Amino acid sequence: MSGAADAEWMALPLPALLFDKQGRFAALNDAAQAWLNLSDRSAVGHAPDDPRLANRLRIDPALPQLLQAVLTGEENVSRPALRWEIGDRAGGFDVRMAALHLGPAPDGRVSALIVPAAPVGEHRRAARSAIGMADMLAHEIKNPLAGIRGAAQLLAEGLGSEDRELADLIVAESRRIVALLDQVERFGDTSAPKLQAINIHDVLDRARRSFELTGTHARLVTDYDPSLPLALADPDLIVQAVLNLIRNAAEALARDGRGWGDPRGPGTIRLRTHYDGALRRAEDDTPLPLQVEIEDDGPGVPDAIADQVFDPFISGRENGTGLGLALVSKIAADHGAGLRLDSRPGRTLIRLSLPLAGKEPTWTARS
Repeated sequence: MSGAADAEWMALPLPALLFDKQGRFAALNDAAQAWLNLSDRSAVGHAPDDPRLANRLRIDPALPQLLQAVLTGEENVSRPALRWEIGDRAGGFDVRMAALHLGPAPDGRVSALIVPAAPVGEHRRAARSAIGMADMLAHEIKNPLAGIRGAAQLLAEGLGSEDRELADLIVAESRRIVALLDQVERFGDTSAPKLQAINIHDVLDRARRSFELTGTHARLVTDYDPSLPLALADPDLIVQAVLNLIRNAAEALARDGRGWGDPRGPGTIRLRTHYDGALRRAEDDTPLPLQVEIEDDGPGVPDAIADQVFDPFISGRENGTGLGLALVSKIAADHGAGLRLDSRPGRTLIRLSLPLAGKEPTWTARS
């Protein structure tokens, strides 16, 4: 960051931190010092797990390995729920939960943003209010849209070809707005997933068949490991997530001009499963061994949005809503699943890592 960027980062209303190349505190903004009950002077130059800070700050899981992942891999790392134990003047600790988002900064440093969890009950009330508002707006907007669409269809019957094109455009755009409202409603759904033991291949085949009905020109191939045990997941939500990922891959191939008439041949989307016992959830060390991968040989994710591709309203497609991948991210988070993107020109792979069935879930979905 430049000096101006540093100043802007430190002026954020959320707790913001900078770490040096050795993973030591380099700066804390005012909000971070207040939330962590830790002064800039006492922290700068020390690592988060330095014994000199042991009576002031404890973090689970410990930060050094997360910082190291950013320092060595130069990639963003996010953890939705870290346990922070903040030392107080009486010598005790105040336990707080907060998300942590880490990313590479210029000069080899690491920037960090802390997003404190809302007090118990508050985020649920806010979520219910937001969903209620979404439902109300959807109802209020969809009703007049239906009238507009119907009027345009009636007008088109008595118009010439040029004017009929305009009426058809009104109908098409009205339908597009309704589809967008439907996506917003699904994204705002905070109900917990209905977890059950599922055969992941049955679920993937549902998504594959649904996609193939669209008549796309992409070639979809499967590469399943038939020995996989049952997964713990909501089958309908996983179908939705995988279908969104396949559609996103197909749209990328279409933007690249890949089709049956292309001299390079049709674009290929590969749906793969395999077992990786080494993958675990950082928050509570739960194994996430069941891997579902969607890979395509398209142009890759544009560099400008690579770090934000799972954020709402971020899209590499003209007129894209940016909600498809955001919904995938939400479904993964609600399952406590892993989600990883690896993209370069000619190959984009998104991996969804799921837990095994057979144990009661320990993950509390967002509500």
